[in-house]
Amino acid sequence: TDQDYWNMGAAFTAAYALSQLLSGRMMDMLGLRWGFALACAFWGIASMCHALVSTTVGFFVCRILLGFGEGGNFPAAIKATAEWFPKSERALATGLFNSGSNVGGILVPAGLPYVVALFSTVTIGSMVLGWRGAFIITALVDLSWIVAWLILYKTPEAHPRVSKAELAHINSEPPESPVKIPWRKLFPHRQTWAYAQAKFMTDCFWWFYLFGSPLFFAEKFNLDLKHRSGQIATIYILASVGSIAGGWLAGHFMKIGWPVHRARKTTMLICALCVVPVVFATVVTNPWVAVALITLAASAHQAWSANVFSLTGDMFPRRVVGSVTGFGGMLGALGGFALFACTGVIREKTGSYFIIFLAAALAYLISLLLVHLLTPKLEQARIE
Repeated sequence: TDQDYWNMGAAFTAAYALSQLLSGRMMDMLGLRWGFALACAFWGIASMCHALVSTTVGFFVCRILLGFGEGGNFPAAIKATAEWFPKSERALATGLFNSGSNVGGILVPAGLPYVVALFSTVTIGSMVLGWRGAFIITALVDLSWIVAWLILYKTPEAHPRVSKAELAHINSEPPESPVKIPWRKLFPHRQTWAYAQAKFMTDCFWWFYLFGSPLFFAEKFNLDLKHRSGQIATIYILASVGSIAGGWLAGHFMKIGWPVHRARKTTMLICALCVVPVVFATVVTNPWVAVALITLAASAHQAWSANVFSLTGDMFPRRVVGSVTGFGGMLGALGGFALFACTGVIREKTGSYFIIFLAAALAYLISLLLVHLLTPKLEQARIE
C-alpha cells in the first residue's frame, strides 16, 4: 500500500540518520581510506541481501541495513572535499560529487527494465531473479568502486602525483593542530547548530522529491510508470546542473573578492527564492508545468545543499568535518523520517500535497535566517 511505501521510506531514513551520526565520527577516527571502504562494503552487502528475501518484513530489514551503510557516504565525501580543496573551491567540488546521485537517478530508471529482462530467465532453485538482479548489479558495482578507492585514494600529503605547488594551494588556509577533539566539544557551538538546522529543515524535501515525485505524478496526473519516466528524468538531469551551478556561483563570488560569508549566504538566498514557486505545483493542470516547478525547486535544493555542506569546512577544522557533517546529516535524515511519517496522513486527510509543497516553499528562507542569526559572518568555531 501507499502507507507501506512511506513507512519503508521512514525506516530507511531512520537507519540513515543513526548511521550519519556514527559514521561521521568513524571517518574522523579511522581516516577516510578505510572508513569509507568499510561503509561501502556494508552497503554493498545490504544491497545484495535484497535479492535473497521473499517477504515484506525481510525487505523492510534490508532497507534498514541499506540505510546504515549509505549513511557513511556524505560525511566521507565532505571530509574528502575539505582535505583536498581550499574554501573557495569546496562548494563547486561538492556540487560535482553531489550531482552523481542525480546521474544515478537518471540511469537507474532507464536501465532497470533491461536488467529485469536480463535476469528474468535466471533462477536460483525455483525462484526467478527478475527485479532481484538489480540489487546484485549494484552490489557488484559497489565492490568495484571499493577496489578502485583503495588503490587510488591517498591524502594530498601522501599522494605521489601532487606537486609542492598544488599541496601549497590545497593547504592555503592556516595550518591546523593535529590534536584530537572529543565529540562533546562540538555541541555547545552555535556553528554546529547553524549547520544542523539547515540540514534538518531542508534535506527532507529532497527526500520527498526522490520518493514522492513518482507518487505525486501518478495520483495527480494519472501517469503510469512508463509515462512519468520522462518527468522524473527531467527533474534529475536539471538538478545535477543546479548542484554544479550553485557550487560554482559561491566560488565565483569569492574569486571576485567577496568574503566567504557574503558569497555563501548570497548564493543560499538565491537558492531559497528559487524554491518558493514549487507551492504552485499542486494547483497546475499541466504535468509539464508541475515538472518545471519541481525541477526548479530540486535544482535550487542541490545548489543550496552544495553550499550547506561547505559550511562545515568554512567554520570547522578539517579533522572534525566528518563528525559535524554526520551530526547534521543525522538531523537531516530525521527530518526526512518526520516528513515521510506525516505525508501519508496529510495526503489521506486533505487529498492533496499542498501542505507539503507550502512547507518546502518556506523552509529554505527560514533556515537561512537562522543560519544568519547564529553565525552572522560564518565565524570559525573555537573548539580547541
